[in-house]
Amino acid sequence: MKLLSIDTSNYALGVAILDGDQVIGEYITNIKKNHSVRVMPAIETLMKDCDMKPSDLSKIVVAEGPGSYTGVRIGVTIAKTLAWTLNIPLTGVSSLEVLAASAGRYFEGVISPIFDARRGQIYTGLYQFHEGKLITKNKDQLILSKDWATELKERSEKVLFIGNDLLLHKETFEGINGSQAVFAEITEHNPRPAELALLGRDKEADDIHSFVPNYIRLAEAEANWIKANKEKIRK
Repeated sequence: MKLLSIDTSNYALGVAILDGDQVIGEYITNIKKNHSVRVMPAIETLMKDCDMKPSDLSKIVVAEGPGSYTGVRIGVTIAKTLAWTLNIPLTGVSSLEVLAASAGRYFEGVISPIFDARRGQIYTGLYQFHEGKLITKNKDQLILSKDWATELKERSEKVLFIGNDLLLHKETFEGINGSQAVFAEITEHNPRPAELALLGRDKEADDIHSFVPNYIRLAEAEANWIKANKEKIRK
C-alpha cells in the first residue's frame, strides 16, 4: 500500500510517501510562505523524485486539525480532491496526535503537543505510547496554558512538551510544573508527515464527502456571525 500524507494544518508544511513499512520520501519546511501555492508543487516534486504517479497511490492521509483555520482547510480540501479524483480512501488524523508521535515514541511519561491559540490559550491533548501504539489519554482541547499546567501538575508522571509554539508558553510550564516538565529539542518540533502516514495507514477511512476539518473552535468571524444571527438561526 502506497500512502500520501499531507499536513498544512500549522506553520510547518509536510508531505510524505509511505510504501508498506518503508518511508520512501518526506518533505518538510518551516518557513513563512503561503501553503496554498506551495503544497501541490511539493507533492508533485516528491512523487516525481520517488518515481511515482498519482495512480500508484492507495490512500490519502491528512492532518485534520486543530491549527490554523486556513492551513487546515487547504490540506483537507486538497486531500479530499485527490481521494475523490483517484477513487481511493481518505483518512484524517489529529494534527496534535501527529506532533506527539513525532518525538515521544521512547518517552516513558505522557506527551503534551502544543499549538498556540493566542490570548494565553493552547490547543493540546495528552498522549502516551504503549506497546508501540500511541494512546490518547486526554482528548484534544482548547485551554489556557496555565490551567493546563495546573491540571498536569496533579499527575505523577513526567510530561514531554513539544511543538514550534512551545517557547510562547514554556515559562508557564517551567513555573508550574518544574522538574515534571521535559521539553523536546528544537529538531523535534516539526510534525513529521511520515508519522502522519503511519498513524493513518491502519485507521479506517472517512467518508470523503462528509469529512470536515476539526477546528475545535470556530474562527472568530464565524463565532461573531452566529452570535449576531442567533435569532435567525433559531427560526
